[in-house]
Amino acid sequence: MNLVTAAEMKSAEDTANAHGLSYDAMMENAGRATAEAIDEQFGATARRVLVLVGPGNNGGDGLVAARYLTDLGAAVSVYVWKRKNLDADPNWHRLAAYRLPVVFWHDDPNGEQLKSFVENSAIVVDALLGTGVSRPIGGDLAALMTIVREVVDARRVSEFPALIDPLDPPKQGEIGPVVVAVDTPSGLYTDTGAVDPLTLPADMTVTFAAPKRGQVLFPGAAFVGHLIIADIEIAETDFPADLPQLLTPVDVSEMIPPRPAWGHKGSFGKTMIVAGSLNFVGAPALAAQAAYRVGTGLVTVATPASVQPMVAAHVSETTFIPLPEKTGGIAADAMKTLSEKLSGYSAVLVGPGLGQAAGTADFLMALLKDFPAHLPLVLDADALNLLAKIPEWWQLLPPETILTPHPGEMSRLTGKTVAELEAHRLEIVPEMARKWGAAVVYKGAFSVIADADGALSVLPFANPALATAGSGDVLAGAIAGMLSQGILTIDAACAGAYLHGLAGELAREKFWSAGVVAGDLPSLLPLAIKELNGV
Repeated sequence: MNLVTAAEMKSAEDTANAHGLSYDAMMENAGRATAEAIDEQFGATARRVLVLVGPGNNGGDGLVAARYLTDLGAAVSVYVWKRKNLDADPNWHRLAAYRLPVVFWHDDPNGEQLKSFVENSAIVVDALLGTGVSRPIGGDLAALMTIVREVVDARRVSEFPALIDPLDPPKQGEIGPVVVAVDTPSGLYTDTGAVDPLTLPADMTVTFAAPKRGQVLFPGAAFVGHLIIADIEIAETDFPADLPQLLTPVDVSEMIPPRPAWGHKGSFGKTMIVAGSLNFVGAPALAAQAAYRVGTGLVTVATPASVQPMVAAHVSETTFIPLPEKTGGIAADAMKTLSEKLSGYSAVLVGPGLGQAAGTADFLMALLKDFPAHLPLVLDADALNLLAKIPEWWQLLPPETILTPHPGEMSRLTGKTVAELEAHRLEIVPEMARKWGAAVVYKGAFSVIADADGALSVLPFANPALATAGSGDVLAGAIAGMLSQGILTIDAACAGAYLHGLAGELAREKFWSAGVVAGDLPSLLPLAIKELNGV
């Protein structure tokens, strides 16, 4: 699914209009979709709904939504900040026939009627600016939004301990207020994710045709709430080519390799995991479990000899290659043990719990120099930290390599600050992937994935349940397990990362956003695959 800037969305709308889908039809579709989403998530019948209307197309969407919400049985009031040329506004004339309560800001100078509307509404629909914000909010709009925020915040504190969960709609008779943003919360900058201090946090955002970049970039992403992407009949071919993609279940389900009835363990690949040190014995076990749980046929863990029994205590299905060690880490000469065995595997993961001892660094250098060119490789955790110490390290990478850095590791690899990376992740990650000639999975909320040509994908998950030690080891194992089954490198990166994110969502449903541990995740990976397959 395309992930767009404001200009790219405008280009798609202009193209759709040229192809026969009029702007008026798009607005009608958008308003109807907003009303239907509100009804589906919260129930519109007998709800008091306030629609805040601005001057542009976003306000027009709100006017259309007000009509459809009324048809669905809601008691709708409309509050207009400002709107020009009402005599030539067909949506204004259509709404007028409904004889709804309508108040204009210029007729309510102290905002008393606005306060009353917000205090008595179960749902507040924000159709003030949408993607149209271009400068700091000031003047009359600042005064209007200040009143709305103050009343909404006061009601939430006094009546509900937290925002209403859109996936658990309020019972009939309860009042929120639930805030629904039309296209995007007013004050959220569409392209950057920056927010105006007056931006009203939404419980649900109904965006149209495609998600917007600012909806997956923080701090803006925290203001979006539950994001619904509504179809307003703009065709895929109306969008500019080669846009970043927000991965969908359909996208990922097509990447999952088949499981033929005649298959055996050799059919589904063999994964080698080079990982672990005396201080980090859990990492190889978590990675191995994840590789098995996404379907690889056999997993071998190559780890220091003294660490092997401790890993084996946690993973009974795994085979082992005990490696020479020094001070609890893999020794420099361990490549002699590995080199003759690598050719029997489908993919190799190096890094989880590896440590950064000098001997281990020498081992990694030897492995990269002698690594088979045809063999896919995943580099994670301390493998990345060790790489970052080598000048022009990317020249050592074999052709089919996946790097899985978190922000700190990416900072060490690039020399850029974490703040710079987070602010420009959609630009920096594909730039670095092209430079390094490798796929990059930049981990975090809404993880960013780029292939060696710079094509960009974004995961739809922002889940604090995954903010726990060892979660990255599970992710790396899942990617390696997918890679060993013979799918494309970038598909393995996207599918493994998506399954990890979906397993995190299942864990949050089962437990909560706090208290999930990495060991909870591997057993949920097959359930994530099952869900993607619609079983």
